[in-house]
Amino acid sequence: MSRQFPSPESRMTTAPRWAVLAAWATVLCTVPSCVWRLSLGFGVDVGFTGRLGSMYKGTDIMVYVLILSVASQAAACLTLGLVRPWGERIPRWVPRLGGRRIPPPAAVIPAALGAVAVTALCAAVTLVPGGPLDNPDFPQGAAGMIMDLCYAPLLLWGPLVAALTVAYARRRRAGALAA
Repeated sequence: MSRQFPSPESRMTTAPRWAVLAAWATVLCTVPSCVWRLSLGFGVDVGFTGRLGSMYKGTDIMVYVLILSVASQAAACLTLGLVRPWGERIPRWVPRLGGRRIPPPAAVIPAALGAVAVTALCAAVTLVPGGPLDNPDFPQGAAGMIMDLCYAPLLLWGPLVAALTVAYARRRRAGALAA
């Protein structure tokens, strides 16, 4: 009688529904700020005045906000790896690496560092008196309110990634113990 071992795919763990929803929320909470930044980059008057108003125009700012927006959306989309199979095993179609198991620290460490960095940055920008948001050249009135509404969802990004990281680490540890 031969003993059958579970295939690597059968050891993959399933993320709880709350985690899947939270992962999608991380992607969605970055969209409003990206739209706002891209509007700025493409020349829409978003309310900056004075020195900042003249600084935030032209090709340089367009390239900067495009790169920043793509990078932030890509980082948010990587959060989906904490709840999807490709976050546990490299997809088979990837040359040379396909099918290999991803060691949990390879996902947990960058995700935890990202969660701390985003949370700290958001806290520093919004909570520090005399910070960048206190600059009189920043959008005021309706333009300021629109900017605040577009950036407010980012306050959720760090804590959501932190919760997903903890859930991922626990799920992978439980899966390893079960195997």
